[in-house]
Amino acid sequence: MAETILELEHANIYQGQSLILEDVNIKVNRGEFVYLVGKTGTGKSSLLKTLYGELKLKEGEGAVVGYNLRDMDWKKIPFLRRNLGIVFQDFQLLTDRNVHDNLRFVLRATGWKEDKLVEEKINDVLEKVGLKTKGFKFPFELSGGEQQRVDVARALLNSPKLILADEPTGNLDPETSDEIMQLLFHISKNFGTAIVMATHDYRVINKFPARTIRTEKGKVIDNAAVSF
Repeated sequence: MAETILELEHANIYQGQSLILEDVNIKVNRGEFVYLVGKTGTGKSSLLKTLYGELKLKEGEGAVVGYNLRDMDWKKIPFLRRNLGIVFQDFQLLTDRNVHDNLRFVLRATGWKEDKLVEEKINDVLEKVGLKTKGFKFPFELSGGEQQRVDVARALLNSPKLILADEPTGNLDPETSDEIMQLLFHISKNFGTAIVMATHDYRVINKFPARTIRTEKGKVIDNAAVSF
C-alpha cells in the first residue's frame, strides 16, 4: 500500500480570524506529483503555509511527513521543516557566499556536524540537480535556471519525503522552466519524493500533466479539470 505523505481531513484553513478554505480533504502519497492551482487570493499560499507550519491548523485533521499539524508549535516547526523541502520562486540564496557554502550553511543549521558527511551530501545534491561543477560559483554568476537548481538542491539536503514548490518556474523563460520541470519530475519518480507545486503556469501543466488540485471560492477541488 502506498505511503501517505500528506493528508488533510475536513480541515478549515484560517488566516488570522478569516476562514480562507473550508472542509479541505487532500491526500498525497509517496512519489506523487501534484499541481496546486487557483486564482490569486483563493488560498493557495495559505494552504502551503499550513502545510509547512507557518499557519496553525485550528479545525479538522492534518498530517505532513508524520507530523500532526494540530500539534504544531514553535518548538516542533523546525523538526517538521527538516523533513520538508521548500522551493521558492525567488531562490532566496545567500548572496555573500558561493553555492557550496549556501548548502553547507543549511546543513549546519539543521544539525549536521561531521565535515566528511556534509561534503558528501553537498556533492550528492549538486550531482542530482546537474550542478556538480558549479559549487564554487556565487549566485550572481549563475543563470536564473541554475539558481533555481541550487534552490532545488537545497530542498533535497535532508532527503525530504515531500517538497513544497511555490511558483518555481515563475521567473524563468519557457525553455528553462521545462528544464526545472523535468528535474522535479525526475526527483519525484526516481527518489520517491512527493511534490506539491503551486503554479500559475498553465503552459507547464499542459506540457507536464499531473494530478491537479484547485482552490476556488473557499473550497479545494481535487482532480480538478484545468482549462487552458
